Amino acid sequence: MSNSSDEKHNPIAEAGITTAAPKQDTLPTQRGISHHHNVDAENDVPRPVGWMYKSFRLGPVRLPWYASPPTQLFIVALVCFLCPGMFNATNGLGGGGQLDATVADNANVAVYSTFSIIGFFAGSIVNRLGIRLTLSFGGLGYFLYIASYLSYNHNANAGFVTFAGAFLGLCAGLLWSAQGAIMLSYPPEQSKGRYISWFWMIFNLGGVIGSLVPLGQNINSTAGAVNDGTYIGFMILTFIGAVLAWFLVDARHVRRADGSKVILMKHPTWRTEVFGVWEVLSSESYIVLLFPLFFASNWFYSYQFNDVNGSVFNIRTRALNNVLYWTSQIVGAFVFGYALDIASVRRSTKARAALGVLFVLTMVIWGGGYAFQKNYDRAATDAKDYITMDWTTSGYAGPMFLYIFYGFFDAAWQTTTYWFMGSLSNNSRKLANFVGFYKGIQSAGAAISYRIDALKAPFMNEFASNWALLAGSLLIAAPVILMKIKDTVPIEEDLQFSDETLEDVKGGGMDTELARNY
Repeated sequence: MSNSSDEKHNPIAEAGITTAAPKQDTLPTQRGISHHHNVDAENDVPRPVGWMYKSFRLGPVRLPWYASPPTQLFIVALVCFLCPGMFNATNGLGGGGQLDATVADNANVAVYSTFSIIGFFAGSIVNRLGIRLTLSFGGLGYFLYIASYLSYNHNANAGFVTFAGAFLGLCAGLLWSAQGAIMLSYPPEQSKGRYISWFWMIFNLGGVIGSLVPLGQNINSTAGAVNDGTYIGFMILTFIGAVLAWFLVDARHVRRADGSKVILMKHPTWRTEVFGVWEVLSSESYIVLLFPLFFASNWFYSYQFNDVNGSVFNIRTRALNNVLYWTSQIVGAFVFGYALDIASVRRSTKARAALGVLFVLTMVIWGGGYAFQKNYDRAATDAKDYITMDWTTSGYAGPMFLYIFYGFFDAAWQTTTYWFMGSLSNNSRKLANFVGFYKGIQSAGAAISYRIDALKAPFMNEFASNWALLAGSLLIAAPVILMKIKDTVPIEEDLQFSDETLEDVKGGGMDTELARNY
């Protein structure tokens, strides 16, 4: 990856989007390029023939071809917008939108307990079954989960909600491993921060829009639970997301703007993929130092959703806070994603800076959270005469901004953690396992934290566990971030965890040197 100041940084071109060229440049030059390929006039990089490799113009802008990394990432982001996005909107209401958070706590313990086991090995399953099947199956789990709350509104069957949570854990483990492999292995090295931010922004837009639904339906209500229409709307959207996953193409068909391909396992078997988990852990043993970072990344959700938003505010204010929380995630993802791709700064330098910035944000934002938490406890909010806060209540502005910063912090943490993993490899197979470790361990943390909340631990104890775990995990991860993240990963190193060769991945029309730099 070049850091030359003479090179012009063009994120549109990196994404595979080009502006219209002058007329004389619209035909490929005669340099031995076959007429059986699709060709970009601007750089004469040939692609295979077929509809999925044809790009189209929308006014002065040339859109990327269907089998390009940005198009495939956009589809995956829409799937997550419609499925996990609606899950986030439901959970963000506090207690899944119910009066009593205990049912939602138990369901989330089931979600994350199953997720933690399946997620750890999900990379192997995704590598064997493919991204379309695993993403679509994953989407159906979100549909059933939200349907269980609709059922609970009528029959109070808490067992069905818990079962739906356990099933979702299985589905979510597969969905997120597939998503992570696409997001981290499809883009070129110099664009991974932006690809992560694009995904996180679209994904969290699902949380924003999903939160606007209950806000609109309950804007004149000060009740504690949402109505049936909210759940039915979310069910429709999650089903559409599960279907949309089938519009993806297989990873072997994806071509980057420079003609290179995604590094895969050409002939995966159950044996090679199950063994691949052990192979990654043994050859990349440093990854265990990132496990506390993974563990902490969802630990704070039960505290923020249930003990802050769900306990202190009424339903319409919870819905508003939810909108603000997920909107601030979009801002956080944009800021950190683009900052991590600044071309004039070496990647190793950006990694060190990101570590420092995360530590400062942890101290400042959670320090503000400590000041707020001192004002109330579980005994006060559980009392029958406790008056929940409305957005018209005097003093609402402070907690509102704290909740906004909590959302910004979450996006910063997730975006940077994904970028750290993506900086360690470009191999799709290895990254699927990295993301599987990440989501599995992350879910184990979430399962424990939701169980602690279900056991009615003091709010201050839960808060303290969050602050300590976040700060401590950064210190433990520091050696990996400081010593293992390089300015680029040689392609020979990426190919070691695959049965492909340089000729397989470099693509037509590329020389070896270009292949080395993707």
